[in-house]
Amino acid sequence: MASREGTAMAQRDDRKRLGKKHRQAATRPKKGRAPKATPTTGAVDPRKRKVLSTKRAAADRASRVTKQSPEREKRRTIRQDGAVSGKTPKGTAPNSSRTKQVRPADGIVGRQTPRSANVAGRERIGEDLEDWREVELLASQMVTDTVSADALELPLIAICGRPNVGKSTLFNRLTGSRRSIVGDEPGITRDRIYGEIEWMGREARIVDTGGVVPDDEALIPSEIFRQAKVGLEEADAIVMVVDGRTELASPDMELARLLLRGGKPVFLAVNKMDTEAMQVQAENFRRLGFKNVLPISAEHGSGMGDLLDAVFEVLPEVVEIVEPEVMLTENDEAEEDETGPDFLPSAAATVLPPATRVRRLRSHGEYESKETKIAIIGRPNVGKSTLLNALTGSERAIVSPIAGTTRDAVDEVVERDGHNFRFVDTAGIRRKGKTKLMAEKLSVIMARKHLEAADVSLLVIDAAEGVAALDANIGGYAHESGRSVIIVVNKWDLMTKTGRDGMRLFDGKPPADQKVYEQNVRDKLKYLDYAPLLFISASDGKNIESVFKKVELVARERRKRVTTGQMNRFLEKVDFQKASVPMNKRVRIYYMTQAAVAPPTFVLFTDKDVKMHFSFERFLGNQIRENFGFIGSPIWFKIKARNKKVE
Repeated sequence: MASREGTAMAQRDDRKRLGKKHRQAATRPKKGRAPKATPTTGAVDPRKRKVLSTKRAAADRASRVTKQSPEREKRRTIRQDGAVSGKTPKGTAPNSSRTKQVRPADGIVGRQTPRSANVAGRERIGEDLEDWREVELLASQMVTDTVSADALELPLIAICGRPNVGKSTLFNRLTGSRRSIVGDEPGITRDRIYGEIEWMGREARIVDTGGVVPDDEALIPSEIFRQAKVGLEEADAIVMVVDGRTELASPDMELARLLLRGGKPVFLAVNKMDTEAMQVQAENFRRLGFKNVLPISAEHGSGMGDLLDAVFEVLPEVVEIVEPEVMLTENDEAEEDETGPDFLPSAAATVLPPATRVRRLRSHGEYESKETKIAIIGRPNVGKSTLLNALTGSERAIVSPIAGTTRDAVDEVVERDGHNFRFVDTAGIRRKGKTKLMAEKLSVIMARKHLEAADVSLLVIDAAEGVAALDANIGGYAHESGRSVIIVVNKWDLMTKTGRDGMRLFDGKPPADQKVYEQNVRDKLKYLDYAPLLFISASDGKNIESVFKKVELVARERRKRVTTGQMNRFLEKVDFQKASVPMNKRVRIYYMTQAAVAPPTFVLFTDKDVKMHFSFERFLGNQIRENFGFIGSPIWFKIKARNKKVE
């Protein structure tokens, strides 16, 4: 009896200790181990409240003290756009102190696209901000120049060697540009990179190859070796680069044996000989069996003259051919204004061989229409390199299932119907948070630079994965920069190949309907409603011919010019009352004219100095496309008001 009374007293004490609100079963804490949480002052023993209050006050004071040095604090607070990084002060709205970033097409209407905040090169990640600043500074010094089609007949010099001996640094030094990506990480260069050099009045081509490891049977090293062998076979002279600060390695020995068997003139460049005292050590590398051993320093430029003198001495002479130029007459320009420039020669014009025919388009900025540059863009591992190989009919780029295989942009020229098409395979554009290595960061930024230097962009989408948010961001960047866009849905064979049960082989689902899939793509990429859409299979070579036809069509539409008289007659037929625009945003267009091509830009002379409403802009752009075409090209508008006050 006494034990029962004791138990009842203990239960009453527990209930009393729990507090009034926990006496009900529904609000009573569950038995077991309580979750770890920061205790409040009122939830602890009164004797420990003072200790807990003291600890919390000390932690609060410590959190207000900076943990970094004053120099790092200064670097942290200074941003490229003038804003202060870190936490937003209380009482201020986010981004209130940030200045708007300048985009390639700022000040021009016609760019209602999703802000590509997550595309590499736009978003700001605090911990990697220092690295990205360094990479962007380095990318600003690099170039996107490619070898011209006329230089294909020049003699070729190949640079080879094992990884991380300074081949790309030597390539950049000889070409006088930052074309190849250079870094401390071994194996950065993978594909062949071509350039042009000039020495003592003579010209030649030069190719930078990836680091050769003959005995490595892994996928990417073996593909690098295969690409390097292609460059060595077509070269007239070979420069083998070794690291003069290290001992000879087995890859050096194996590569030297292969080059000695080839029978071509080989020059051994002992790199990283930065001082005259170190140049004596270059004689130790004669045991490789080469007669011509030259100490150089690609980083500082020493020894370049001796190397070029020796190499150009064995190169064959090139016979120069003077190419006649074809100037367009006034009649030709008037006809071109009506129909746009065509790639095929007209019957009235003098037909010359494709290699000697040069056209100057004075109405389009007096540039030579020799080739159309096409950039292949997209996320990693969507089939860009496979598409380049299918378009060129060769194994120009390394293809592997590993995402991020391509780093340097790879270009190749294809001639069709007397016109040259230069296809540029760029690295996969990814988010900053998923880009860690310095070479990968630089390759992503250079992919954007090659896109801005192109005329047409092929936005490659993986049919199996569909349109992702990053695809929309990449397409938006192409649209904002004024590039013509062709949407290419690759790997379509995976969506249509079925087994005996009628289901797809790779995932067991019903085969995809092309019309339904196209509508899904259009819904997710609404701002690219003007872009043609193609379904291909680059690995099987299906529907590749349609890519050339669309590229030729889009390139012609991009350079189309409409006369002022045609535009004024067009304005008389347009019913602007159908445009859903607020009254305060309505403008009266007196006349409009096309100010530029590539992309087509129109100047509107209006009665008000107001920003064009997006719905009015979309309505006017659709009306222009219905009457004049401009397939695949964005249309930009500029407004000039008559009553605008001069400041």
